[in-house]
Amino acid sequence: MDIYIMSRDTAVGVYRSGNLEILNGDLIPLYLKNTGNVERWLETRAIDSHRANSRLLKKALRLSERDDISTVIAMNAATITDCYWVKPIGSELNYSDIRFDNDLFANLALTGSYDSFNKTASSKHTRTPELTNTGSFEKCWKLADGSWQIYKKADHNEMFSELFIYRLGHRLGFNMARYERGKGFIKTKDFTNNAAVSFEPAYSFMGDNEDYTDTLDAIRKLCPAAVGDYVKMLFLDTICANPDRHTFNFGILRSNKDGHIIGLAPNFDNNMALISRGYPNNISRTNDFLVKLFNELISYDTSLKQYIPEISENLIRQTIAEIGMRVRVNLITEFVMNGYRQIRELTL
Repeated sequence: MDIYIMSRDTAVGVYRSGNLEILNGDLIPLYLKNTGNVERWLETRAIDSHRANSRLLKKALRLSERDDISTVIAMNAATITDCYWVKPIGSELNYSDIRFDNDLFANLALTGSYDSFNKTASSKHTRTPELTNTGSFEKCWKLADGSWQIYKKADHNEMFSELFIYRLGHRLGFNMARYERGKGFIKTKDFTNNAAVSFEPAYSFMGDNEDYTDTLDAIRKLCPAAVGDYVKMLFLDTICANPDRHTFNFGILRSNKDGHIIGLAPNFDNNMALISRGYPNNISRTNDFLVKLFNELISYDTSLKQYIPEISENLIRQTIAEIGMRVRVNLITEFVMNGYRQIRELTL
């Protein structure tokens, strides 16, 4: 596998015989700049092979090789949310040649229906952003009026949890991806505006290390202006009980022109928080692990207290009411407020 690593139409690296040569250190993906591990980088861009609908996609598209790297290479490693891609050495392909321009296979990726399977199998098209649409939930990219939106399957509690955290964060003035309710799915617009800027997951600079203080220190070095948004994200994770924050569902935005880091990407992917896996029993938040982790971070650097907002029961109830879904309002309000109070006890 001898390939060029591309950023738009600029070759930023060349990979020959298992060795990476960096050609443009400002524009190359951060993960490659930090590790040089091209094969692992390619693997992280592949659709999750454990998703049932991913297997249907690969079958309908008649991919002869279905491992992660082969799947990604078949799409030139292109994604919706960044401008990186690959091409064989000697290829005359341009960025415009490999960009995605249709959502023909979206229904199969989202629903796995037999009708959509047959439609995909009979299509003359073979390029789809679904094969580089990562994450463990069934989802798809939909294109409307030139803009991409991600549709993700969600049941009632998952949908409420995602909407509640988005709306609460929005009310607090936090940097949030906007979510809307659909029928059996939740949707959000691509916050890179079709790779006008590039999203780099925290995995690019943290690997699998999710430690709050280590990540804080790394973000401070990369982009000090992003510290506040990082703390605010963790604050919401804590009071709304999101144990699923990992280094692929938060990250930074980079300029495609010179590679400088713009800031933290909007807060997204909160559908495993709050009541998504049922109503919690520990309403008092006694010995709550996420509260413990967050308070340890604040103790590590007390200047971070400035990013913790004031919230009230009324704010929580108003946020729940505007969503308009049937939930146990009193329990959710008490649960969130108890988490908040344990944080405030430390910060006062």
